[in-house]
Amino acid sequence: MTTPKHLDTGLVGASIQASRSPWLHMEEAQALGLPLTYTLFDLDLQPEGKGALARLLDEAEARGFLGVNITHPVKQLVIPLLHELSVDARALGAVNTVVFKDGRRFGHNTDWFGFAEGFRRGLPGAALGRVTQMGAGGAGSAVSYAMLQMGVRELVVFDLDSAKAAQTVRLLAAKFGADRIRVGHDLAAGLAGSDGLINTTPMGMAKYPGLPIPKELLRRSLWVAEVVYFPLVTALLEAARELGCRTVDGGGMVVFQAAEAFRLFTGVEPDAQRMLERFRGTL
Repeated sequence: MTTPKHLDTGLVGASIQASRSPWLHMEEAQALGLPLTYTLFDLDLQPEGKGALARLLDEAEARGFLGVNITHPVKQLVIPLLHELSVDARALGAVNTVVFKDGRRFGHNTDWFGFAEGFRRGLPGAALGRVTQMGAGGAGSAVSYAMLQMGVRELVVFDLDSAKAAQTVRLLAAKFGADRIRVGHDLAAGLAGSDGLINTTPMGMAKYPGLPIPKELLRRSLWVAEVVYFPLVTALLEAARELGCRTVDGGGMVVFQAAEAFRLFTGVEPDAQRMLERFRGTL
């Protein structure tokens, strides 16, 4: 097989100059001997803002790109511009990976896969009876989907915006059943009967320090998972580890979603473990 001279990919979204995606994709491509480039299309730098999405997709496709990743705030807005959606993207109503092939645009969602793979590797055998989830935004809906796919019996979703929590629950109850996911109202009671806690809110990020729940609600028998990866050890994980909880950080989600997108773009299976080890070594 002849290797093409260029494999062009990229990312479309707002405020993406600090994204780790170019590094993740190009480092792995180099390790595999693939001539891949990864271009940032920052909507903040476009005169039309997010209204530039259609033009940027047309531009990338015309330039022969294999595809582009899609991030905030256009994961939903991109859907009408596509020809087909994967089952997961359709169920989530959000796309983070667009593949160009044979004149058609295929939308995928690898966010949920990224969380699921990181969870399986980081917390093997974790109990999935009842799980409490903090946050119902874009990351939250992908995490909810992942947990339900992995077999959680009851997922209780909390969000400061109750309408957002209700929207996520309605969306996923239609696929998985109303008995498996519900909006939470009493955090203390919900956590008391839970096997695990997942934080999908920005709380814990360098610019949003703190814990998403009162520290006293943590207990040793609770496993704790994060989606925040900068810093890799958040205040929540630090508090949980002090109690002896099993934990998994947010590094897996960002790396494994990138690895799956890489596979969709190139048709080549990346070494996801190598990607994860390199990623952790740079933080």
